[in-house]
Amino acid sequence: MEHVLRQCLIALRLAERIGLDESERAVVYYTALLVNVGCHADAHEQAKWFGDDIALKAVKYRHELRGVGMTAASMRLVGSGNPPLHRFRVGLEFAFSGHREMDDVVASHAAVARALAEQLELPDEVRAALGGSYEQWDGRGWPGELEGEEVPIAARVAQLAEFVEVAHRVGGVPAARELARRRGGRQFDPALADVLCADADTILDGLDAVGTWDAVIEAEPALAVVLSGERFDAALLAIATFVDLKSPYTLGHARAVSDLAAQAGAEAGASESTVRSLRRAGLVQGLGRLGVSNSIWDKRGPLGAGEWERVRIHPYLTERMLCQSEALAPLGAIAVQHREHLDGSGYPRGLAGPAISRPARILGAADAYQAMREPRPHRPPRSADEAAATLRADVRAGRRDAEAVEAVLGAAGHRVARRREGPAGLTPREVEVLTLLAQGMSNKETARRLVISPKTVANHIEHIYAKIGASTRATASLFAMQQGLLPVERFARDGRLTPSASPACSEPSPRTPLADPHWG
Repeated sequence: MEHVLRQCLIALRLAERIGLDESERAVVYYTALLVNVGCHADAHEQAKWFGDDIALKAVKYRHELRGVGMTAASMRLVGSGNPPLHRFRVGLEFAFSGHREMDDVVASHAAVARALAEQLELPDEVRAALGGSYEQWDGRGWPGELEGEEVPIAARVAQLAEFVEVAHRVGGVPAARELARRRGGRQFDPALADVLCADADTILDGLDAVGTWDAVIEAEPALAVVLSGERFDAALLAIATFVDLKSPYTLGHARAVSDLAAQAGAEAGASESTVRSLRRAGLVQGLGRLGVSNSIWDKRGPLGAGEWERVRIHPYLTERMLCQSEALAPLGAIAVQHREHLDGSGYPRGLAGPAISRPARILGAADAYQAMREPRPHRPPRSADEAAATLRADVRAGRRDAEAVEAVLGAAGHRVARRREGPAGLTPREVEVLTLLAQGMSNKETARRLVISPKTVANHIEHIYAKIGASTRATASLFAMQQGLLPVERFARDGRLTPSASPACSEPSPRTPLADPHWG
């Protein structure tokens, strides 16, 4: 954790030691932050050959990249997680053709990182450094077109900082110094390696004690790049698109969810600021997928309990990625809830009813609908009608908010009824009666409040009990709470949380099994 942030600080300290000016240090800054951003783009291929693509990434820090040790360590992982016969078959296939495919894939990492820098409109010098970030001093890097001082200085500094960070974290200053000494003149610029060896105590001092996020933000040379408005949205879109590269089954998913959630919010009458938040939250909701191996995301068979636990943490990882930024934290707060269900059967926290925000309910319905419309390794894409029927079944079962689902379906082009059902098929009037009943009002008081007769109230209560399977006010009240019909606070039209005096027809109840039918 925080590997990239720490390597950025090391790179900046190295850049200062060798006398780079402010503009040159700015290039080092962005190169160090983005140098490995393309590593997930071939996670599908890595998982195909080696099993857990995340575990595979550790191998490169233990062995010289073109050395025998690296080759042997990689071969030991071929087919991991599969029966012996399957591993043998994969091993043969890898020996004949897979090793060349993976070599090409490594070369593409730099190209992918450079492409993201272009979309983020970073300077040409940053793009050039990222393009050469996998080259080596001895010319044996990837794609192997540059060597020595032909490799941009920012790339040389960032690469040394990356490997030194891991060595220092695992073995302290002596291990970092030994790594630089041993690989200097081969993988690393020998002059940079000498600087690191001579001044390692100072360059690596205090890394464990600093607040890494704040330290990196404050260290940005020249405050070179500031994003706002449309540029901020464009940056989020660029990053979301690159995250979707992690699996061929999720290409374009974030953008589609973003558009659908924003349109649904508008259909539901949300304010302009809430619609904008929904659009942005739709772009970031899948960032946490990077923390789960493609051996899970791309698995063709059913997931085991342990694999499901990994899936269930990905919204939490999204929240943790975004929470340190004042601008991004509100988006993370929406995204972390988008897999929660009103009956408490969702994840990662098992929130229920009013604990799930209105934007999160819309985002969750949009994400589920879009996921069902896309192919997954274990199934073909579902039709629009099948996806709509599944979401409406979730409403009846008490898992999803009726208003959110109907808004999403309307945005997706489905016909939606003007009169929307509440949980368990309750009408809007029955929801009003149930809410007042749960608050302890008598039939007469309810009749006065709703301007109807006590007999009509009694009839409504009879129908309510039949629909929700209740026989007392207590069990009816429990149902109302589980469905979020009695929130302490509700989202007002301007997107702010405000006290609410009257209920709204929205949510539902029963529990789902551990497996979420919409996860993929």
